[in-house]
Amino acid sequence: MSPEWNRLDPKVRAIIESFQDTLPVRLPEMARALGVPIKASTLAPGISGEIRPFGDGFVIRVNRHDPVKRQRFTVAHELAHFLLHRDEIGTGIEDDVLYRSSLSGRREHQANRLAADILMPEELLAAAQEAAEEKGIGDVVLYLSDLFAVSEAAMRIKVGQ
Repeated sequence: MSPEWNRLDPKVRAIIESFQDTLPVRLPEMARALGVPIKASTLAPGISGEIRPFGDGFVIRVNRHDPVKRQRFTVAHELAHFLLHRDEIGTGIEDDVLYRSSLSGRREHQANRLAADILMPEELLAAAQEAAEEKGIGDVVLYLSDLFAVSEAAMRIKVGQ
């Protein structure tokens, strides 16, 4: 797990883990349990997602025109900003298609690493990789990306290929 995962409060990790019991990870339910609703929206061209203050909390908006796998990573990325950088959200953070925002590159990398931990937990990933090998799956990365509902690029990074 990433250093960002280890920085989370154990209670928050327990909430996240309670939604990592099936594949793909139950992301919308997880976000609601953490108090952050998700809204599919039409966002400006080139914007994949955002997190903004909403009422007493925050709301994540994801570009409804993006592919579903990208939307899932965007939601996890914005949720990571909420968990790691809540004090820096200010009036909101918009992330473009390369997950760049007004925050530093370091903060964006932190959000990406935590998003990967949220969507592709190590225990489930190891079990799925083992099952793929036992089944003789040819393209393991494609198989895993479909299973976890993430892009092939995200899965390649996670498995180190």
